[in-house]
Amino acid sequence: MKQLFETSATTTGGRNGHVKSSDGVIEFDLKMPIQMGGEGGKYTNPEQLFAAGYSACFDSALQMVAGAEKIAIESATTANIGLAMQNPSSYGLTAVIDVEVKGVEKDKAQELLEKAHAVCPYSVALKGNVDVKINLK
Repeated sequence: MKQLFETSATTTGGRNGHVKSSDGVIEFDLKMPIQMGGEGGKYTNPEQLFAAGYSACFDSALQMVAGAEKIAIESATTANIGLAMQNPSSYGLTAVIDVEVKGVEKDKAQELLEKAHAVCPYSVALKGNVDVKINLK
């Protein structure tokens, strides 16, 4: 596999810590959400960061597969990422991707979503590990 890009981020203090990307573009504090016993507030957490990355990646994959078919679409992708207990000592992620597609009929939009899911690097990475549900809105 030919690597096209690499980046890094460093976190200190875990879920109640600080994260910074190697280029300094991302730099902020992390806090556990209230639902997990944290203080919440105007902070982010790993699941929000994952949702942001996945939604951007999936939407880009959708635009790519539509473009390959010379179809112009407008889309908006929302990644809903959850943290779930798999058993008393293990956590896992849940993922639901909601996508709005304008410019094609519903059947074609669904076909494009399936193709995007097959090529999106986040979807590929999760395959076999996280049950990802894709919804056409």
